[in-house]
Amino acid sequence: MSVDSKSPIFDVKNLSFSTREQDILIDISFKIFHGEYVAIIGPNGGGKTTLIRMLLGLNKPTSGEINIFSKKINKFQEWYKIGYVPQRASLVDTTFPATVQDIVNMGRIAKRKLFSSATKEDKDAVEDAMKKMDIYDLKDKMVGTLSGGQRQRVMIARALASKPEVLILDEPNTGVDINSQRNFYTLLGKLNKQEGITIIFITHDVGVIADDIGRLFTINQKAIICNDPKKMMSCDDMSKLYGVHAHLLHNHKHEH
Repeated sequence: MSVDSKSPIFDVKNLSFSTREQDILIDISFKIFHGEYVAIIGPNGGGKTTLIRMLLGLNKPTSGEINIFSKKINKFQEWYKIGYVPQRASLVDTTFPATVQDIVNMGRIAKRKLFSSATKEDKDAVEDAMKKMDIYDLKDKMVGTLSGGQRQRVMIARALASKPEVLILDEPNTGVDINSQRNFYTLLGKLNKQEGITIIFITHDVGVIADDIGRLFTINQKAIICNDPKKMMSCDDMSKLYGVHAHLLHNHKHEH
């Protein structure tokens, strides 16, 4: 690791984000450390994606501070260290004229100089990412011909191609069948435990929280941090979070 592993990857202090119409996020503070597996849950419109966009430097906070790898976000340049799988990643345009390998290659752009050719290191990283996602045999297939689960793995491989230390996934299960979702959680667990990649997984579905998640953040304008997801959170907490009477299902075998 390039920094002290005891230092947080993300150190967020008193973060708020507002538009003219409303407050989206209010006074959020947390730290995420190397090797953690964190789930961020909350209702649609609760501010989860806005938070992620701020962590990625895409939106500027109204107030507060974000440090990444011990640097203020406006000084941070090593974005290849952070892999990102956006919302609806599996729902690519079926007419998009690109192969699996073309898509995964895009993940190396941040590590190359503009207009430079792919190096052996680039090619090896792309091949390694496809093999980790078990899509190497699909490398010459057009991405539009793949199933939702296969496209999901292609987009994760693209994020892994830069050899990131952190992988952020924003509700990536949209359009993916149940079997692919099971495989997806197994895959994330392996990346976290075997590869040491810090995982931040965003969802609005409280029924599919994986067993091996280390911490649970709930976001609905404000943040609640749960350091023991096995106990999960009380129904009262869930009701406050979602604004309705709620019951939390712990998905032991990922069978929901």
